[in-house]
Amino acid sequence: MNIKQARAAISHPAFCGVSPQHLGELTEELAPRWEARCEFGRRERRQGARRRQAGAGPKYELVFTDRLLVTLVHLRTGLTHEALAVIYEVGSSTIGRAISEIRLLLAERGFAVPDRPGLRLRTLEDVFAYAAAENVTLRIDGTETQVRRPKAHRPGRRAFVSGKRKQNTIKTTTISDHQGRTLWSGAMRPGRMHDQTAIRTEGIAEQFRLHPTVRAEVDEGYRGLANEFPNQVSAPPRKPTDIDNAPLTERYGWREMRRRQSSRRICVEHANAEHRQWQPLQRYTGRREEYGEIHRAVAGLVSDRAAKRATRRKPSSELVLARSMAC
Repeated sequence: MNIKQARAAISHPAFCGVSPQHLGELTEELAPRWEARCEFGRRERRQGARRRQAGAGPKYELVFTDRLLVTLVHLRTGLTHEALAVIYEVGSSTIGRAISEIRLLLAERGFAVPDRPGLRLRTLEDVFAYAAAENVTLRIDGTETQVRRPKAHRPGRRAFVSGKRKQNTIKTTTISDHQGRTLWSGAMRPGRMHDQTAIRTEGIAEQFRLHPTVRAEVDEGYRGLANEFPNQVSAPPRKPTDIDNAPLTERYGWREMRRRQSSRRICVEHANAEHRQWQPLQRYTGRREEYGEIHRAVAGLVSDRAAKRATRRKPSSELVLARSMAC
């Protein structure tokens, strides 16, 4: 495969992670923002208005579409700057600058909303306002990504050691709807911090107070939220005391309640699994300071694809009864 064939190949969804239609939409959306930022930077450097006609001066080695493709391929596959530089016949520093510029634009986009083209959720306040308006039950879950161990004797070195995974990790909280479509992903905290503490520092308790009609399904790690907001947050039922000697009906009832609650919130696990299809979120080896930006960029791209999935409606009770009688 020659250089020209390699350039054509990286636009395939297997390399860049998005469909041709999605790529076109991203180009149309982000190209004006990138050009505006470039013009602002040039204006700051020359400290005044343009002195020559538009288009004068040196040209960019990579056009915007190539810059976007390079960033997507790097996020999807983890292909190095040096390898991408060989494909595009430019320096690795050019690739690094392009990725840092486009990655920031992707991270600032926010998260797509199902059946609401053009609407983006960027903050936790946006998510709760959307859930209250659309009567959406939220699913909340934390996930961890392994990162490199900080250098010896560095302050806060143990803060990234996860008590659950026994590794150095960064913890992230994801919120999805009942069909596993990502509505928000953030609250990046060191792996040692508890799931509930991580999301509380983002102000989720205040949002529950401001939106008393919003409901959420959580796992055992958010037991404190369920105790504080029993009418809004649903956690797995507590294990009965002395369950081995409890009546058989009580034991099976407890297991059935846990199973049903787990089936209602498993969709947020599916949302996290979609994020982990992108290589940096499987095991991150870069600078920890850049992880939050990378995670938001990937989660925003995943939410674009998930928002376009057709909404599956639950059949009505009358239809279920009719089907059972027909059988």
